Amino acid sequence: MSLPLSLALYRAATTALEPFAPLLLGHRAKAGKEDRARLHERLGRPQTPRPDGVLVWLHGASVGESLSILPLVERLRAERPGVAVLVTSGTVTSAQLLARRLPAGTIHQFLPVDTPGGARRFLDHWRPDLAVFVESELWPNLLLAAKARGAKLALVSAKLSDKSYAGWRARPFAAYELFSGFDLILAQDGRATERLSSLGGTVAGEADLKFGAAPLPVDAAALASLRVRLSDRPLLLAASTHPGEDERVLAAWRGLPDPPRLVIVPRHPERGPAIADLALAAGAAVCLRSREPDDSAEVIVADTLGELGLWYRLADLALVAGSLVEGIGGHNPLEPARLDCPIVSGPHVENWLTAYADLRDADGVTFADASVLDARLAELLARPDVLRSRADRARAFVARRDAEARAGLDRILALLDAEARP
Repeated sequence: MSLPLSLALYRAATTALEPFAPLLLGHRAKAGKEDRARLHERLGRPQTPRPDGVLVWLHGASVGESLSILPLVERLRAERPGVAVLVTSGTVTSAQLLARRLPAGTIHQFLPVDTPGGARRFLDHWRPDLAVFVESELWPNLLLAAKARGAKLALVSAKLSDKSYAGWRARPFAAYELFSGFDLILAQDGRATERLSSLGGTVAGEADLKFGAAPLPVDAAALASLRVRLSDRPLLLAASTHPGEDERVLAAWRGLPDPPRLVIVPRHPERGPAIADLALAAGAAVCLRSREPDDSAEVIVADTLGELGLWYRLADLALVAGSLVEGIGGHNPLEPARLDCPIVSGPHVENWLTAYADLRDADGVTFADASVLDARLAELLARPDVLRSRADRARAFVARRDAEARAGLDRILALLDAEARP
């Protein structure tokens, strides 16, 4: 069957432009927008061997989408250990993040530019059995070629911006060709469901993969012990701090009328001694968690790995850091919400915009920049009823979305099982 005119023109244009792709990518590499050592991946010339057996390809365009893939990767590794997992993304920043966060044995590649040749080479090499695309980045040559090779296609956490929706509505035959080709579509919300359905997609349900992760783990013995030992005063937590934030946190804490015990968990534990020095310079009695504990300390620097779940369970209020200074983008607010911990955040949350917007709409988070942090903390700590109400709303919201996400992951695994069944 012939392609709709707009898709045929797109294919012709990308075929004509394909010889210039190396030059364009080279210019982008000079500007720091590409990894020069991995330009072969962007040209659809992978050098990593394909593992034997069933392979699932997951694509998230940039940082936010890449983070949302992680719960699916973890479930695939845990529940389908014989399945190979390939994750692609399109930005240098997302590649750096995934290098740190992906489980061992997971393959990462840059997505090839969407030319017919690049798509053909990429798919001939990887031969995915199931391809899962996150949110809204759809590349026609890759999608159509994957479908033609018999891969099952899923679009999850799907959404369409006003601009994207208007563009697809102006090309209804092309939209139908692409959206009707998905074997599974899970929309982010009701609005996305309506839009995708109007374009020819069959939406099976709603699920946002940013949700669905398990609560952070905890050592039950350590939790029970610290609940007793640190029960003499409220506990304020600064979680996952970065350079430039610790000073602001200490200044805000010192400005409180009745300072609670402060626990600072640095994003990188090796910074612990430097943060302890800052606390000493501020006149605080301080101890490092990694050394002999001091229950009388005003400030505890938790310079250990894997204990954030412990501190969220103990805290009366948590500042989710990475948000007080520019250039970091914030950290995951869903983790404290799952553990019924009230949340404060700075304004710089670019990596978690949707999650924070949802929590704000649920009245489950308080925002404060560094200039008013002490005032916001004082207001909240003086109103335990407000803290409890916001924590309850955040937990209920995340619990509902977690259940939807887990059901969505079940659907994806069922699609994989159907593909693998002889």
